[in-house]
Amino acid sequence: MFSLKNKIAVVTGSSRGIGSVISERLSKAGAHVVCVSRSEVEIKKLSEKIKKSGGSSSFFPCDISDKPAVENLIKLTLDRYSQVDILINNAGITKDNLLIRMSEEQWDTVLATNLNSAFYTTKTVIRSMMKNRFGRIVNISSIVGLTGNQGQGNYSASKAGLIGFSKSIAKEVATRGITVNCIAPGFIETKMTERLSEKVRENILNNIPMKKIGSPDDIANTVLFLVSNEANYITGQTITVDGGATLN
Repeated sequence: MFSLKNKIAVVTGSSRGIGSVISERLSKAGAHVVCVSRSEVEIKKLSEKIKKSGGSSSFFPCDISDKPAVENLIKLTLDRYSQVDILINNAGITKDNLLIRMSEEQWDTVLATNLNSAFYTTKTVIRSMMKNRFGRIVNISSIVGLTGNQGQGNYSASKAGLIGFSKSIAKEVATRGITVNCIAPGFIETKMTERLSEKVRENILNNIPMKKIGSPDDIANTVLFLVSNEANYITGQTITVDGGATLN
């Protein structure tokens, strides 16, 4: 069950947090994982860690907000492995501010990294997937793409955009053996969230029915299911992994 043997997976934003755990989980299921991030040092460490654990991996430093760089990434991956079966658009950044104080740079940078990059990677890889009549694309959105969040107009817009993008592309390629889905994580324990004060964490927990913070494993497990053959009749969906936060 959930075997990814002989599959080639590309994971963006894989240098840390959720992306690194996704990469390791896909590798353990049998996929060769191409780790992608701006930080060559970090993805090289991750790739070596995967290989030391008995998995198969390579790495590719890339600024995924740069269209020519993304096209080169996919081209070289296809040249080397002849296929890309799985694409995980995980890379994302935040530049929070209230709208009245938000600069165009803060808006443009977040949209370029979080949303434009998914357009670049998906557009570049989709022709190969259509030719092979197989593909699994998972876009990592956020529950704020569904609910909004004050001070995150740019981030929320980018994550909502991923959901609409996924639904549209899912319809375009559904007859070609390609599924396109979204995962919307809630509050997940990462190095970024570790810096929050106890008061902020308490307020967040009060809005989560399960009264606990999620882990990157929760997201990676959902990714593994969506890219497996066991999920081959699921497309165009957004799965919230949030401990019930969006119920409130």
